[in-house]
Amino acid sequence: MYPQIEQVVSDKLPASTEVAIIGGGIIGVSTAYWLARRGIAVTLLEKGLIGAEQSSRNWGWCRSMGRDLAEIPLALASLRLWDGWQAELGEDLGFRRSGVLYACETPRQLQQQVDWLAAASGYGMQARALEGADLLRVMPEGAAAGWAGALHTPSDGRAEPQAASAVIARAAQRLGARIVSNCAVRGLDIEGGRVRGLYSEQGRLGCSTVVLAGGAWSTLFCANLGLRLPQLKVVASVLRTAPMPGGPELAVGASNYAFRKRADGGYTIAQRNANLAPITPDSFRYLGDFLPALGKQFREVRVRLDRRFIEELRQPRRWDMDAQSPFERCRVLDPQPSPAILTEAREALAKAFPFFRAMPVTQSWAGVMDVTPDAIPVIGPVEALPGLFLSTGYSGHGFGIAPGAGHLMADLIDGSTPLVDPSPFAYSRL
Repeated sequence: MYPQIEQVVSDKLPASTEVAIIGGGIIGVSTAYWLARRGIAVTLLEKGLIGAEQSSRNWGWCRSMGRDLAEIPLALASLRLWDGWQAELGEDLGFRRSGVLYACETPRQLQQQVDWLAAASGYGMQARALEGADLLRVMPEGAAAGWAGALHTPSDGRAEPQAASAVIARAAQRLGARIVSNCAVRGLDIEGGRVRGLYSEQGRLGCSTVVLAGGAWSTLFCANLGLRLPQLKVVASVLRTAPMPGGPELAVGASNYAFRKRADGGYTIAQRNANLAPITPDSFRYLGDFLPALGKQFREVRVRLDRRFIEELRQPRRWDMDAQSPFERCRVLDPQPSPAILTEAREALAKAFPFFRAMPVTQSWAGVMDVTPDAIPVIGPVEALPGLFLSTGYSGHGFGIAPGAGHLMADLIDGSTPLVDPSPFAYSRL
């Protein structure tokens, strides 16, 4: 488990609530915050600890740059909401608009970024493609890389994953939300074709609306309801350093490394385009859904067969509400990081930035991302089951867009004008 994660005091499970949220990652707690802020009774249930999985294990980037065009409005709205939270929540999220730079090592890569920017500008995206002297003025001091150019977004930023979910959860509690940890949800109480409540290991909770924000667990939860949700698990490895005074403030991503400065003065570092994709039974169930994406992104994932296949093969996809569920057998997904991938990242980064040659590594970890076939999240209702909403499949983007995603979900639940157009995130597209 990530050792520095902040804790949240658990509330008692009430008998009823208006909205129940399943999953205490940053998506779930952000949704709870916006609902509670509107005076809606909301209870969040988390099988383990708040923010213990991917929400505390990601890079901490809050970016609009490089997003799918459908995600840009939500990313830009989220940056504004991060600003508000940093000023208003009373605790430091570590959010800073320190800028993000994408390195382009070849003219072809630069042209791809220029083409993306031309399309993204129509959505309000403000970034600059840099070459020559313009690039030298922005490039972090001491960079030895011979880049063809870069894409720079000064308004993008970073926050601290080990703290953010807890800070948001505590703010939601102050507004009246109930946050219940170590309480796995086994399934839903469905009557007359709609949600009437849920069953947890601590008992039944009456409610008319449920938001499933279960991250990598969402597909399994849906399977027990007879719902098909094509998601796969992708494992990302990360390391952090001790404080390194005088280093770059910009977050930088290149083809084989990425880094961003941490609030403690150290750096979070990863291999940008090397994640592990374990072969599981779901790999075959959803093979047809993911084949087009695999063809486009085969260089970014490394497929492997390990014990996870047998573990998930033995995992039940149906269970009774009075029996132990898979979510109680595994409270926290805590995969081992890949030493080989992290070594690649360290060597590539040290070659490009001599500043990092003697980096003092203090910790490494891995997290499991919930990935959809089009790498766009599902945010919205399940038409076949009134009362159930999904907020999942963030494909490694969830941390940065969580404020907007939670706001949008609250809009959809209470009928407010949506923060952004929700149609690109509809469950029906899958």
